[in-house]
Amino acid sequence: MKLYVGKLPYRTTDQELGDLFSQYGQVVSATVIIDRDTGRSKGFGFVEMSNDQEAQSAMNQLNNSSLEGRSIVVNEAQEKRDNRGGGSGGFQRRDSRDSRGGGGGYRDRRY
Repeated sequence: MKLYVGKLPYRTTDQELGDLFSQYGQVVSATVIIDRDTGRSKGFGFVEMSNDQEAQSAMNQLNNSSLEGRSIVVNEAQEKRDNRGGGSGGFQRRDSRDSRGGGGGYRDRRY
């Protein structure tokens, strides 16, 4: 079972996250998510445990517990949504920008 761990202290490492959860069972992987631009932690991560019962126990014990003075959140991880092809890239087709007609773009205005 894969768990989401949020509100982590920013200096938490993969090793520390894995060690925390290993108290409750076998940890397959523990990853703190890093911002690729800054190289700093985003304050959340994922832990995968080999046994669902152990993962459930870890989630029950660690959710809302304190880690270095911060109250962490532990939930079952949700599947990543695939945003490709859904038109969610921030771009619109030219003909659908303005439903009122006339375009409404900057070229239609006088400055």
